[in-house]
Amino acid sequence: MNHSGESSEMREYGGRWRVVWGSVLLGLGLGGFFDGIVFHQVLQWHHMLTNIEPVNTVENFELNTLWDGLFHVSTHIFTLIGLALMWSGTRLLGFRWSTKLLIGGLLVGWGTFNVVEGIVDHHILQIHHVKSTGPTLGWDLAFLAWGAVMLFGGLLLMRAGDRETGREPATATR
Repeated sequence: MNHSGESSEMREYGGRWRVVWGSVLLGLGLGGFFDGIVFHQVLQWHHMLTNIEPVNTVENFELNTLWDGLFHVSTHIFTLIGLALMWSGTRLLGFRWSTKLLIGGLLVGWGTFNVVEGIVDHHILQIHHVKSTGPTLGWDLAFLAWGAVMLFGGLLLMRAGDRETGREPATATR
């Protein structure tokens, strides 16, 4: 135990917890930024409220742009919290870093973004689709599949990262 009464195992657990959740939140933010930059701005396939307020008037375009901006503010907040958690976790003594754990966490976060955003916005609320013209279901299902592959691939990488650092995978029992 150190002078604060905290064992090195407790510090390592705290560091790992912060890095894992930090990387997941960072992945969530990066997934949101990718969606907003690529689908909203570069390809212009949809905006946040395309199905509710089609971008066919200046007023609707302004409303969609506002909601796109609010969406980017939230992804920025996830990214900042993720970075802060990761930074604080890696600064703890005794933390063993793993690239697989980091990349796995990023993929889990990004995949979670795609799956949740795809189910909620595209299917339940139907406020927009991945591509608002043509057959939308195929694009929406591809988006969900892409998210699911990232999510499960990330979980597998995180397990491998746990083994790399000498820790049991999170799903193992003691």
